[in-house]
Amino acid sequence: MTKISTRSFLDLLIHIGIIVALVATLFLVFFFLYLPFTTKHGQTITVPDVTRQSLDEMQNLLDDRNLRYEVSDCTYVAGSQPLTVIQQYPRPNAKVKEGRKVYLTITKRVAPMVQMPNLVSLTLRSAQLNLKSMDLVVGEPIYVPDIAKNAVLRQLYNGKEISPGTPVPKGAQIDLEVGDGLGSTMFAIPDVVGLPFDEAEAAIRGSSLKVGTKISVEDPEKEVGTVVKQRPAARSGERIRVGETMDLWIVGPIDPN
Repeated sequence: MTKISTRSFLDLLIHIGIIVALVATLFLVFFFLYLPFTTKHGQTITVPDVTRQSLDEMQNLLDDRNLRYEVSDCTYVAGSQPLTVIQQYPRPNAKVKEGRKVYLTITKRVAPMVQMPNLVSLTLRSAQLNLKSMDLVVGEPIYVPDIAKNAVLRQLYNGKEISPGTPVPKGAQIDLEVGDGLGSTMFAIPDVVGLPFDEAEAAIRGSSLKVGTKISVEDPEKEVGTVVKQRPAARSGERIRVGETMDLWIVGPIDPN
């Protein structure tokens, strides 16, 4: 059996030591130099606040910080500028790594449609809560003489009466005609027979009354649109209560509005 000399044994130990030293050096370089450099360990970026920014402004802010973005949701917010950021994640001032993706919620360009509810006969407070729950804007109440105090008498959109179920865009303003509780006042019935319908309607509304049913009739001797009969009739001595309606018979076709 061959004996290993002392010098050979020392050479072996030296080689083993060199190998161990190289392995340890590679280990240290990999974990303390290479990994931190490639993963940017310890380097963070503060997420900017991009809410209320347009898409172009938001993109410039994120690009300047080497951050990416993704639109995760679109929603409609009444009164907000279309295509602006309303929510973000991560939140503003959060610390993230370079290249992190920021998820955004932006406002829609076009308002979705909702069906107009039936608010007539509701109290003003109930009608207002109903409109707000549907993201519709409540206009200033229009008080008109009527015995039903604070009851909704008509619902209006863009100045015209709107029927329940009619599609309207979210954020639309709905105006409400509401009774002022003064409907007990009595006065003489106005005479609108012989007037064109638009003048008759103005006279009726000017008397704190409302136009009721409009009935089309044929009368070749009268111009189209002329009122030829009214109910109640303007008889001497008869009186009518504020807020009541007057039915009209009109020559020719009738505009339903």
